[in-house]
Amino acid sequence: MNAEVAAATAAEAAPEKKEFWRWQENVWFDETKKDWRDAKIITCGIDVGSVSSQAVLVCDGELYGYNSMRTGNNSPDSARNALQGIMDKIGMKLEDIHYVVGTGYGRVNVPFAHKAITEIACHARGANYMGGNKVRTILDMGGQDCKAIHCDEKGKVTNFLMNDKCAAGTGRGMEVISDLMQIPIAELGPRSFDVDVEPEAVSSICVVFAKSEALGLLKAGYTKNKVIAAYCQAMAERVVSLLERIGVEEGFFITGGIAKNPGVVKRIERILGIKAVDTKIDSQIAGALGAALFGYTLMQKQVKAA
Repeated sequence: MNAEVAAATAAEAAPEKKEFWRWQENVWFDETKKDWRDAKIITCGIDVGSVSSQAVLVCDGELYGYNSMRTGNNSPDSARNALQGIMDKIGMKLEDIHYVVGTGYGRVNVPFAHKAITEIACHARGANYMGGNKVRTILDMGGQDCKAIHCDEKGKVTNFLMNDKCAAGTGRGMEVISDLMQIPIAELGPRSFDVDVEPEAVSSICVVFAKSEALGLLKAGYTKNKVIAAYCQAMAERVVSLLERIGVEEGFFITGGIAKNPGVVKRIERILGIKAVDTKIDSQIAGALGAALFGYTLMQKQVKAA
């Protein structure tokens, strides 16, 4: 057996490494709505984030479908792949879309976008659509940063604050803990409540130090669930400190992937004494949805001016 054959055989025999951090990608469209071909204006929002990318389609100002997936090696390909996923699902082509808006950290690298708009404005607009015109304070918990945003009844930003560009207290940080605990990321939130006594927060949620501290807690006799609870509490305390700097008003809404983690969300609500507004729409698409809605408004203006 030569070296190449031996290497190939060994690779086949080796067990596949499980990626506990991998969250579920999702392609969806609203089958209850009229066919997109009957829409007068079709717009698209592309949110290229550091961890995830979303493409959202809006038909005549209403959410029609979306694709949420992992961001790839570069922004242009991530944008194309995100949009292609939903277009393939419904039989649409790029030329069927009237206006495309890019947002997120990769917004200037969406090759087919007509305009780029900051993710802060887009998350506010998306949250307004998802949570209604009573939404006033928005917490966007993304892959690499967090933002606290104030908006008016129309979803227009009136004030905002960001944390530093650090993975601590964000989706990426939770992915690291998921892999370290070897527990699927979707299970972390529910398991964080399966503890006898709520533990104190880990002292640091810097990804590097939190990882070391988590290992130390396991060696000291903490169960995995207790370590997860301590990390969720630390994340909650970190983002609450950001929110308190800007002030929290009634009509509190959470966007981003971490909004799907009840272990963090419920602890934020408990500290603030405020319950977040519920929505049936995937919180992770808020930025792309807001971008698509901006596109609809811009396209309407073009039609009126013609």
